[in-house]
Amino acid sequence: MTQDLRIVSAQLNPVMGALSVNADKIRAARADAAGQGADLVICTELGLVGYPPEDLVVKPALVRDCMELAEQLAAETKDGGPALIIGTPWLDAGKLYNAVLLLDEGKILARRYKVELPNYRVFDEKRVFSAGPVPEPVQWRGISLGLPICEDIWFDRVPMALAEQGAEILICINGSPYRKDIHKLRFSTFQKWAAKTEIPLIFVNQVGGQDELVFDGASFSWGKDGKPKQQLPMFEESISLAHWQKKSGQWQCSQAETCEQSDWMQNRWRAMVLGLADYVNKNGFPGVVLGLSGGIDSAMAAVLAVDALGPERVWCVMMPSKHTSQESLIDAEASIQVLGCKFDTISIEPSIDALSDTLAPLFAGRAVDTTEENLQSRTRAVILMALSNKFGHMLLTTGNKSEMAVGYATLYGDMCGGYNALKDVYKTDIFALANWRNQHCPDGLLGPSGMVIPQNVIDKPPSAELRDDQKDEDSLPPYEQLDDMLFGLVEEDTDIAALIARGHSAEDVHRIEHLLYLAEYKRRQAPPGVKLGPRNFGRDRRYPITNKYRDRGE
Repeated sequence: MTQDLRIVSAQLNPVMGALSVNADKIRAARADAAGQGADLVICTELGLVGYPPEDLVVKPALVRDCMELAEQLAAETKDGGPALIIGTPWLDAGKLYNAVLLLDEGKILARRYKVELPNYRVFDEKRVFSAGPVPEPVQWRGISLGLPICEDIWFDRVPMALAEQGAEILICINGSPYRKDIHKLRFSTFQKWAAKTEIPLIFVNQVGGQDELVFDGASFSWGKDGKPKQQLPMFEESISLAHWQKKSGQWQCSQAETCEQSDWMQNRWRAMVLGLADYVNKNGFPGVVLGLSGGIDSAMAAVLAVDALGPERVWCVMMPSKHTSQESLIDAEASIQVLGCKFDTISIEPSIDALSDTLAPLFAGRAVDTTEENLQSRTRAVILMALSNKFGHMLLTTGNKSEMAVGYATLYGDMCGGYNALKDVYKTDIFALANWRNQHCPDGLLGPSGMVIPQNVIDKPPSAELRDDQKDEDSLPPYEQLDDMLFGLVEEDTDIAALIARGHSAEDVHRIEHLLYLAEYKRRQAPPGVKLGPRNFGRDRRYPITNKYRDRGE
């Protein structure tokens, strides 16, 4: 009976649907682990296809291809190297399961199915998978292994059943996306039942961006005492060996890598960078193009793009109008000088004049209003989309969550594009993150250190500059107040009365709630953007467009 184990946690970044690419990643991880003398390699949930696959796994051909690849990987373990634990969709007796497989000795030694299928917020697994039976432990080399899958360990049923059946180690493969404070939640949750079961846990999590979701990795191992013994890095692939020994009848981790966890500002920045980088790279774009206005949102989007892709793949375009201030022109130039990316200036005045002349007969007798303002934004979008079409760069949008919430972003204008790294960042957090990035440049970023966002960009009052002397607070409450109301309405589903009790005026709260609901049709047409908080616009929050409900709270 084995008393000594070398176990590798393979925290990998799969490419959705690229089955052969993902299989090769698993092979490479196994080869690396073999070089370290590993006995077992643990990969991530649905790692052959990527997580979350959504309706992709409804395609019979994809499931068949995954199963065939799993058989091939199993056959390769006949070479005497380390065993493999992988995740894949699996069809069994006409039902599709989210499965974990143990591969060794040239075959699939064991197969278990996910029991607790998450069906809330960003998760929708009941749509495509059947729930498996409560699993029995797997016997491997004289060891009893429990193989729960992700959500299974958030509830007592599966880990307690495995403990009662004699499991000695729980090995959990995961597709657990990042959001603020998720690490604290994972640790507090697992500490509770670790105390109940007194069984060590190895938690291996996917890393990388997948559309709106970002997976942080941060895989770890816990001892039977409920304390961390191994901690992998966040937001990067890692193949980490841990040495486990059986002493006094129980498995203990005697040696493993440990990485310190970063603070939430760094985590949020790295999540945005990784989400953007993977969206661009996995979809094959040569780079990104974006409009640079001299304001803080576009300046921050440019820094994120350079951090994610490098300056040579980022193209910034300043498109001034007669309302653009000299200050904004200077600030935009200052941003580019630091970042070192490509920069062009294209005046929109000739285009605006042409459109104004075209529309003049129909607009005769009507006052100038937001129509003329929106023409400027939409003209800029046409120019940027033309550059995107001609040169292949993806158009990056720059609106923040506060603007998206209340509709202060122009449909087919500044909302036009393929991806928005700022989509889940409130304006007050934009300022905080800008100040943080000016003081920090974590390893792995491709942008420069130092003050990458000019201080004047941060300090000056926000303005869309679509008319003379325009300021955001001309028509919105101060952002500190606005964001508190929006956080209450969006993230917390707070009643109107409670928001008023927090010190906001009834008039402001009712108006902001109305704007929030009114802008749903715009958000439905917005590009995807990285999810950072507990409830983003997109997968997390699904409100009807046609909606007359308003909270009457006084």
